[in-house]
Order: sequence, then structure tokens, then C-alpha cells
Amino acid sequence: MNEISPIAAPDGSVLRVHAGRPDAPIAVEVTRGGMVESVHRVIAAVVDADGRAVSSWGDIDRLVYGRSAIKPIQALPVLESGAAEAQGLDDAEVTLCCASHSGEPMHVDRVVAWLGRMGLSADDLECGPQMPGHEPSARTLIQAGTAPTRAHNNCSGKHSGMLTTAVHLGEPTKGYTGDDHPVQKRLKAVMAEMSGCDLSGVPTGYDGCGIPVYGVPLKGLATAMARFADPAGLSAGRRAAVERIVAACAKHPLLIGGTDRFNSTVLAETGTRCLLKSGAEGVFAGAAIDRGLGICLKVDDGTGRAAQAAFGAILVHLGVLDADAQRRLANALTPPIRNWAGRLVGVVRPAPDLAF
Repeated sequence: MNEISPIAAPDGSVLRVHAGRPDAPIAVEVTRGGMVESVHRVIAAVVDADGRAVSSWGDIDRLVYGRSAIKPIQALPVLESGAAEAQGLDDAEVTLCCASHSGEPMHVDRVVAWLGRMGLSADDLECGPQMPGHEPSARTLIQAGTAPTRAHNNCSGKHSGMLTTAVHLGEPTKGYTGDDHPVQKRLKAVMAEMSGCDLSGVPTGYDGCGIPVYGVPLKGLATAMARFADPAGLSAGRRAAVERIVAACAKHPLLIGGTDRFNSTVLAETGTRCLLKSGAEGVFAGAAIDRGLGICLKVDDGTGRAAQAAFGAILVHLGVLDADAQRRLANALTPPIRNWAGRLVGVVRPAPDLAF
């Protein structure tokens, strides 16, 4: 059994937490009052562009689905193929290629206009309709009696990027989410190249938006992101694509997530010093640009709140967020838990016994 350690809570009471397990040594706690109510376990890798692990916690060779955390990688063909230039994509649209957005008007309106320039509409998206994650935007639709469209889907920007590439290369726009479509074959090839992993015969699933996802070692996903941080070893075309994605996302942080979203809040603080992206089922990936390092983590139980807290802790550990930035981002790094009356009742935080 793991050792139990006493921890002093902010209110002076004593919390008792389990020390980290060797198989998933990072722990994120959820407190309520003077007690730890829940614990989430995390594995993580920090690697350089050659795939060398600088820091690791747990089994970083474990296969994981990258989910939406790999959207910056999936955006590369839009730029490398010449599609972005041919269709006149601006930096906002490049950011939307990488986004898991909240379905706010600033996201949806841009997607609709972008598709319209290509003679397409939201009906051509194969991601399915989704109610906005942004509550005020969702209420507006409900009050108007309007159903959400496929443009409201959090992945509509990524899918618009896929359609942009298909249009530019003269490929069918129908069925672009299929395993055998050239769009998806390109994405698999790019992932294999960026991660340095052989993806033949690996487990394959389907993301919430309908595209194939592949089991990739956690270390491989971190390596792919490290090559965003240090693209010197990439071809000139890929290096230019990486650099534009980093710059575009830093310029439009609200578009990669949305109002009060962790991704957007931290990106607005770091600018071009960091690229970060969340994914479903507790996956989070990023590039510490000024450190030349890639980061990827996976929460064992798939909880997003734990992924954010753990990723923030790693950014602090790497020195990406200094003391002033940590103060400004306090509510994002250690989110407060409030009850329905607004009273502070707990916090989500890295475990106090967490050793980096």
C-alpha cells in the first residue's frame, strides 16, 4: 500500500494523500474543505526534438490516442500542401484548424465565412452538429429556437482545414473522414513522421468528430510537439508551416479554445513561448518553444480538469511560467471549486507531495 502523507490545507486543517504510484506518479487532487475528495493519476513525458526524454513520469511508451491534443500536427498538411495560401487562409483560420472551440460566434461565423469562400457550407462538414460549450452562446440558440449546426462543433475548424486541402488538391469533399480518403492518409503519414513512430498495425479508433485516431506512444506524441518547439531538423516547408501555426495561435488565443478556457488563458499569457492543446479523455500536449521541448500527458481516468492542472504544473516546473505569470494564472493553474451559491469549497491542484 502507498504511504500516507499528512498535508496542511490552506485553512489549517490536515489533508491526507496517497504518495504517487510508480506507474502513474503524478497526482492531481480535488479538495473539499479539509479533505482530499478525489485523486487523478497522470503519466507524462517531456522530450527534445530527437525524442530523448528530459523528464518522464510513468510508462511513456504506453500507447494513447492523441485525440484533439494533436490538432496542431493535423493542421500541417493545410499549410504544406499550399492549400492555405491558395484559399487565402488568414492567421485566425489557421488557428481554427488547431482549435477545439466553444462554439461562440467568433468561432462559428469565421468557419461559415471560410467555407463559403470555397463554395461550401456547414452541411459539407462531417463532424456532426454540437451545442456550443460556451453557455451564453448555447442559451442564445435555445432562446431563438435554433438548432446547432455542424459549424458549432468544436472541431469544425479542423474539418474546414481538411476540406480546404481536399478542394485545393482536387480530391472528393464527400467522405473526407474515411480511413482510405487521401486527407486521412496524409494525416497518418504526418503523424508518423513527426512522432518518429511506425503506425502500421497500431490500434485505430474514431474520434468524437468522426476521423480515425491512432495509438501512439506518449513519448512519440511529445516528440512530435518537440518538433514544433525546435523545428531545425524539419524540411524547409514543414518548418515554415510549424512556425506559422505557432505564430497564428499566439496571435489568436481565444480562437483555439474560447472565453475562460484554460488553453486560451494560458496561451494569451505565454504567446509564442508556448503552444498548448487539450484533448478528450485527459490528454494534453504542448511545445515549450523557448526550451525546445515537447510535452504530452495522459490522465488515467480521462479527466480534463486533472490534465489542465498537471500540464500547468509541468509548465511551472520547466520555467515557462514565472512567479508573476503563476499569480496571474492562479485560477487556471489551481481552479477553485465553488458550490451553486458561489462559495469557495475546494480546489483542483497538483498533489503537494508531487516531486518533479
